[in-house]
Amino acid sequence: MISITNLSFHFGGRTLYDTTSLHIKPKDRIGLIGANGTGKSTLLRLIDGEYQPDGGVISKSNDCSIGFLNQDLLSYQSDDSILHVTMQAFERALQLQVEIDKVLHQMEVNYEDKLVDKLTRLQEEYEQLDGYTLQSRAEEILEGLGFSTESLQRPLREFSGGWRMRVMLAKLLLQKPSLLMLDEPTNHLDLPSIEWIENYLETYEGAIIIVSHDRFFLDNTVETIAEVSQQKINVYSGNYSFYLEEKALRNEIQKGAFENQQAKIRQTERFIERFKAKASKSRQVQSRVKALAKIDMIDDVVDETARVNFRFTFSQQSGRNVLELEDISKAYGSLQILNNTTARIEKGDKIALIGANGRGKSTLLRIIDGSEPIEGKRTAGYNVIKSFFAQHQLESLNVESNLLDELKQTGTAKTEMELRGVLGCFLFSNDDVFKKIKVLSGGEKSRVALAKTLISEANFLLLDEPTNHLDIVSVNILIQALQQYEGTFVVVSHDRFFVSQIANKIWYIEDQEIKEYPGTFEEYEYWREQREADRKAGVTPTPLPKKQNDSAAKENHANDARREAQNNLKKAERQLEQTEQKIAEFEKQKALVDAQLAKPEVFGSVELLHKHNAERTQIEANLAEQMELWEKLVAEIALLQQTIS
Repeated sequence: MISITNLSFHFGGRTLYDTTSLHIKPKDRIGLIGANGTGKSTLLRLIDGEYQPDGGVISKSNDCSIGFLNQDLLSYQSDDSILHVTMQAFERALQLQVEIDKVLHQMEVNYEDKLVDKLTRLQEEYEQLDGYTLQSRAEEILEGLGFSTESLQRPLREFSGGWRMRVMLAKLLLQKPSLLMLDEPTNHLDLPSIEWIENYLETYEGAIIIVSHDRFFLDNTVETIAEVSQQKINVYSGNYSFYLEEKALRNEIQKGAFENQQAKIRQTERFIERFKAKASKSRQVQSRVKALAKIDMIDDVVDETARVNFRFTFSQQSGRNVLELEDISKAYGSLQILNNTTARIEKGDKIALIGANGRGKSTLLRIIDGSEPIEGKRTAGYNVIKSFFAQHQLESLNVESNLLDELKQTGTAKTEMELRGVLGCFLFSNDDVFKKIKVLSGGEKSRVALAKTLISEANFLLLDEPTNHLDIVSVNILIQALQQYEGTFVVVSHDRFFVSQIANKIWYIEDQEIKEYPGTFEEYEYWREQREADRKAGVTPTPLPKKQNDSAAKENHANDARREAQNNLKKAERQLEQTEQKIAEFEKQKALVDAQLAKPEVFGSVELLHKHNAERTQIEANLAEQMELWEKLVAEIALLQQTIS
């Protein structure tokens, strides 16, 4: 259907593709992956014809039609209703409808045979195009993508960019092009809509290319992975999970071949060096020199995975209760978001707030932040230091600052080398740290904003859709960072793999109340599927695991606090005992040094006197450090004993 042969393309002086190939067959389901900036979206634009290759050929069959969902469609505006905009996909059918109406109007006053024949032909073609079901099909897709029935007649202009993108997606799905290209479609979809489109694409008759950072979405929709790496397109015949296994195997084989070749090269070079001066070996030496020149070099494996190699710390531990919401209500005019609901966030909670768009997830996050006015009571816990990441905060970055300066503005105590390490973990290396914010892409700005959030030394993080505009490598970095994070956080996200890796509690809004599932995302999904199955079977749905009542919870909290204090007391007492032993040892060392300094042979030697004085100074510093620690431990033990009693 589409053949890409020896493609070369340069952008801004940088080579994105160098003599690489890809062939797309009818009904192919391809996931296009790669780090940000490698040229995934560029490849889609090359296929669409918006860009022209610098070398190679992109050939398409005559009957190949292309539908391309890209970020540029966010800016599309119209005063037409979203239903009307979506139905523009049926251009020929709509044209036939106009002609049919025109003929019917003529027949009201002129019932000629030629008009009847024309009407018959038009109606036959209209029926062949399923014209009588067009509106119902458009309504079905729009509602599947999250639009309510009442909103279908609202003008497109009234909707935000993400909702407008859904309208464009609905229009493309109705057009049913032979190749459907979707560039990060899940950025603008909530969980129910993602699941709906997965089911829809499962039976899609054409070929599909999807650029996405959502691993679960790729696993559920594609059968081939095309990875853009080192200016080439590498194809793997399987979904994303298969790709991970296959790539690891390929890398292992390539690494072995590279090392074997390097060993052979070193052996050949040693032979040449050893015998190049001997006339009797000149023929063999020349033969090996020529062989080296002709060798087809095997590249070493480039490790494209990134690992977080530092810990995110904070200066103060929060109290056990981080936040309490009591009898909270929130409404926008007649739209009630929350009604008299209660929730508690405790130290160590890793909460994922999930659900359909429009239910109030971002509103609830702002309520937790304290920036959203509410009815009810919001009580922040002791020593809680929060940091809030949201997409709009990208606009608050100082575009004239470089990356290092931007991180320094957080007030962190980290050194420049430590900040370089942080930026390195977020894929900014070497001179990248001196780039101006204004030259960064959206995904790069997201990484900078996330880095700022995570080094803020806050013990309570609020993250609103942090994986949007991040590639898979960057998402993995964020997962590692949050897995290491020892504080508390609430995350709004529709990325199921991300949520499954970082959350120990699931929150969702239902019936204008905050509901909590006290477990992981996999456990929540199993419970949700069981509940849906019960509903379909007409039996009582599996109930949400019960939370303890307030009095029992408070009693357990007190018992937990007492047990924690007892454990901390034992730990502090052991540390105090060890500190007292160290103090005694340093005092003994000091006495021995003082005895040495009193000896005439030491007092009369400048070298020995300098040596023992330096030793005494170091011992005194160690002793002072231990005495300071001893005083802190004594105070801590007294406080813990008071807590237990």
